[in-house]
Amino acid sequence: MGELKFVVVDDAVFMRTLIKRMIEENTNYHVVGEGSNGHEAIEQAKRTQPDIMTLDITMPEMDGIVAIKEILEVSPATKIIMVSAMGQQAMVIDAIKMGAKDFIVKPFDKTRVQQAIENVINL
Repeated sequence: MGELKFVVVDDAVFMRTLIKRMIEENTNYHVVGEGSNGHEAIEQAKRTQPDIMTLDITMPEMDGIVAIKEILEVSPATKIIMVSAMGQQAMVIDAIKMGAKDFIVKPFDKTRVQQAIENVINL
C-alpha cells in the first residue's frame, strides 16, 4: 500500500495539530488537508479524496454528524474516524450508522489513534 492521505477536521487548532502529529509519526501517512467545520470537511474531501478523515463531532456551522453523508457522497472511498468527547456515545452510534468506520474519544492517546487507523485501513 502506498502513502495514505489524511484530512484532519476539528474546530480547535491545537487538536488538529495534536492529531496531525500523531498521524505523521508514521512514515506512510501524509496529512493533505485540514478543516475547522463540516463545510470545510466536505470541501477537503472533494478536493483531496483522502483515504482517511478524522472528523470531530462537535463543531460550529456544521457538525461532524451532519457532514458525514456529504463527505461520503463526494469521496465514497474515504474512511471516517469520528473524534468525540466523553459522553457522546449516542452521537458516535449515529455516526457509525451513517457510515463512519471508527471513533476515538478525547483525551486520546497515540496508541488508540494508531489502532483506529489500523482498523479502518483493513476494512
